[in-house]
Amino acid sequence: MLVLDANILIRAVLGTQVRGLFAQYGGQIEFLAPDVAFDEARRWLPELIERRKMTTGPFMAYFESLASVVGMVGPEVYADFERVARQRLARRDENDWPILATALALRCPMWTEDTDFFGCGVATWTTDRVELLLAEVRH
Repeated sequence: MLVLDANILIRAVLGTQVRGLFAQYGGQIEFLAPDVAFDEARRWLPELIERRKMTTGPFMAYFESLASVVGMVGPEVYADFERVARQRLARRDENDWPILATALALRCPMWTEDTDFFGCGVATWTTDRVELLLAEVRH
């Protein structure tokens, strides 16, 4: 299992590297993200797509299809870890507590580009390194 931050969902839509990793490992690794990560990505994607002067429709359609690759985790799973997640993210970006709380609840690592998670007590992987973990877990 691997918990994804909203920025990874956005990268899956706008780039090729994350999309390729999903294609390669999607049937073998359980990718998960809290509901709020999906909400955040859904909120930011139209603006990011428009800035790139691209058509929103196909990108948002791909985003909606991510539900077949990335499981959505609801607050019933992570809510009990809110306090400890907020403590660990204090003086950083406490609004990201659901990502950390999900990783804590499921006892698994995170995949993010957000350095606020570094040093929070959960293994944190960035896109340039996550394939090391994916290849290891797959075998």
